[in-house]
Amino acid sequence: MVTPSASTLAFVESPVQLLNVLEWAHAEAATTPGGAPLLGAVPRQPGRSAGRGPAGAAAAAGAAGSAAAHAPDRPAGAGSWLRIVVLPPTDPMSRGQLRRMAGLARDEGYELVWQEARGGRLAPLKALAALARDVRAARRVVVGDPFSRYVQLLLTLVRAEELVVVDDGTATMEFVAQTARGERLVRWHRVGGGGLPGRVRELAYAPVSATARRRFTPAANAGRRVEVFSSMPVTVHSGMTLRVNEFAWTRGRFGPPRLTKGTDLVGTSLVETGVVDPARYLDAVRALTLEHGATRYFAHRRESAEKLRTLSEATGLEIVRPDLPLELIARRGPVGRTIVSFPSTVVHTLPYALTGTGVTVAVCDVDPAWLTGSASPRARSFLAGVTETARDVHRLPAQTASAAG
Repeated sequence: MVTPSASTLAFVESPVQLLNVLEWAHAEAATTPGGAPLLGAVPRQPGRSAGRGPAGAAAAAGAAGSAAAHAPDRPAGAGSWLRIVVLPPTDPMSRGQLRRMAGLARDEGYELVWQEARGGRLAPLKALAALARDVRAARRVVVGDPFSRYVQLLLTLVRAEELVVVDDGTATMEFVAQTARGERLVRWHRVGGGGLPGRVRELAYAPVSATARRRFTPAANAGRRVEVFSSMPVTVHSGMTLRVNEFAWTRGRFGPPRLTKGTDLVGTSLVETGVVDPARYLDAVRALTLEHGATRYFAHRRESAEKLRTLSEATGLEIVRPDLPLELIARRGPVGRTIVSFPSTVVHTLPYALTGTGVTVAVCDVDPAWLTGSASPRARSFLAGVTETARDVHRLPAQTASAAG
C-alpha cells in the first residue's frame, strides 16, 4: 500500500534543524485560521510580534489573509499534514541527537522518515529515488540547510509553490545576504580549493546550484513564495516573508529550569572548521573560566574528543556532551545563572528560549589574532556581525579573555 504524500514535506540534516522545524510547525498550527489543531501537549503562547522591521510587520499584518489563501490543505490529524524526512550525517554525536529529536517529533504526532543519504557512492542516488514521488507531490517544502548540496539537488524536483527556510544556525544570516546579492550559495567559513578536480566538480554542479538560487528567489508571476523562519537578525528581501522563531514550542514543552549559582560555557566548532587556532581557543577558554568562575563546558556536537580532553585537563571544567540541542538542555535545566558563549547560534536563540528565567547570556568576541591563516576572508566580519547583532546579551570584549590568562 502506498502511503499518501503529506501536503508539507520537511528535510532536516541536523538536530537543530529538526528542532526548528518543530518550532515552525507549532507556530504554523497556532496562527493558521481553521488549520491543524494545536498540539495537545503545548499551550498556546501569548501573542508577540511576528517579525522585525517592515518585512516582519507586513507579515504580521497580512498573516490571517495570506495563511488562509496559501496554506496547504491539512488532514484532520494533528501532525498528518507534515512529514519530516531526516537525512542524517555520519558522525555518531549528530546521529544520536537526531534520534532523540526524532522521538520528540513522533511524540508530537508528526510522521518522521529516516532516510540514509550518505555513506556510499550510490547512497545519495538511492535516497533521491526513494524521495522523488513525495518531493514532487508536496505543496509546500521546508528545508533546514539551503547550503546543503543534497537539499539543492532535491530542489530540482520540487513543484511546490511555497518554500520555507528554517534556521540552520547563523548560516541563515549568510543565506539571506547572498540571495539578496544574487550570489551563489557558499558557506561563510568555506575556502576555495581542491585544484583542478575541485573546479571540475564545481562546474558540473553549477546547473544544480543555479536552480537552487532561482528556487530561493520569490517570484509572484511564477507562483514562487519563500518564507524565512528565523531567530537570527535578518532583513528579508525581494518579496520573502519573515517569521520570527521565538521558541514558543520549547518554552511550552520544557522548564522553566532550575538555576545553579555557577557559570556555564558553551563550546564552538570554530577550531574544527579551521577558523580559530586551537592554542588560542584553549587560552580563551582558560581565561573565561578564571574570569567568570565557570564550572561546566557544554560541548558542540562536532568538537573532537581529544580537544575536549585537553580543555578539561587545562581548565578543570566538567565537559558535558548534550544529548539534545542546547536550547532544550538549557530550558530543561539545571543551568547556570550566566551562560558564556563565543559568537554562535546560541547567542541569538537562548535569549528566546530562556526568556523570563533570569539567566544572563554573554558573548565573548573573537580577537582577529585568534584566526588561522587558512580562515576565509569573510570569517572576521561574519563573526563580528554575529556578536554585534545579538539581542538581550551581555557582550564581553576579546581582550577580557586575553587579559584574564
